[in-house]
Amino acid sequence: MANCKDEVRGINTKAQLAEAESVMQARLRKAAMEAGVTLIAPETVYLSADTVFGKDVTIEPFVVIGPGVSIADGAVIHSFSHIVETTLGKNVSIGPYARLRPGTSLGDGARIGNFVETKAATLEAGVKVNHLSYIGDATVGANSNIGAGTITCNYDGFKKHKTVIGQGAFVGTNSSLVAPVTIGNGAYIGSGSVITKDVPDDAMALERSPQTIREGGAARYREMKTGGKTPQK
Repeated sequence: MANCKDEVRGINTKAQLAEAESVMQARLRKAAMEAGVTLIAPETVYLSADTVFGKDVTIEPFVVIGPGVSIADGAVIHSFSHIVETTLGKNVSIGPYARLRPGTSLGDGARIGNFVETKAATLEAGVKVNHLSYIGDATVGANSNIGAGTITCNYDGFKKHKTVIGQGAFVGTNSSLVAPVTIGNGAYIGSGSVITKDVPDDAMALERSPQTIREGGAARYREMKTGGKTPQK
């Protein structure tokens, strides 16, 4: 039974507001666990009153779930992730240290990894964005792989633009996709590319300056900088 004092307590200060929030969080956590959600460290998890949980959901410590979040069966949310106005499909894996901003939708089995941020993005079933990427104002087709450090360059200083990535596409690490742009189904983007034009289905796109090697260049550079003296440490 709820504590009667909690039911009628007044809120006149920031301290009292914090106390009331603490009471509410305790209730939300209890209700989630009674519904079958696994909270590894319940006291560290922040929930919203409208959070919807499926079956067998696991939430690790220090996760913040803001308003408008729906989490389907079997999802795992790893530590230090922050999720707001997002729909998560079945068996997704989030984080650790992921930020899912409003308008994010993940299909079944999608994976969002370390230090990945999404916003107004639909990632279909099986999509993987595992490391250090920003996917905003975008649609990513099923089973595509987005390499570490990939950015959808959605803002030109005046308007937001959309990136569309087809099914089964592979985007190499440290790629910049300058919206508006479309990457076709099964397309392959070479690592380190800046893509400004549409890439057809099953095409390979590579935009990278050729590597140059100057034999002895490092020794000459050191000589120039130090005048033959041993560099200071």
